[in-house]
Amino acid sequence: MHRETLLRVARGERPIGLDEAALVLAACGAHPRATMILALAGQEELACEWMHGEMGEFLEEFFTSLPVHLQRTLGRRIEDLRPRWANGTSQLVARMLAKHIDDFVGRDITMSLPR
Repeated sequence: MHRETLLRVARGERPIGLDEAALVLAACGAHPRATMILALAGQEELACEWMHGEMGEFLEEFFTSLPVHLQRTLGRRIEDLRPRWANGTSQLVARMLAKHIDDFVGRDITMSLPR
């Protein structure tokens, strides 16, 4: 993107497309897909908070790999999914991740204790 174009975008004089926004975010060292998905979902504060950290990196990989794993795991049953299940499923995934982290930390502590 030309410097003048970027300045016009920054001043609000020119709209920016998603492809251009992804390039700008990537150039800034942010995780573009995760940042844009969060922002488009109305989670601007989290997008700003997570865009440069490991959470942004996690979400980037998660958003990229989830559709493939859903398709592979569910196959034709993917048509049986209901939108109303999305919130509960996201809560389930969060709880599973918390348990995984707790188990991982617990194993690390156990391994470091003298025997």
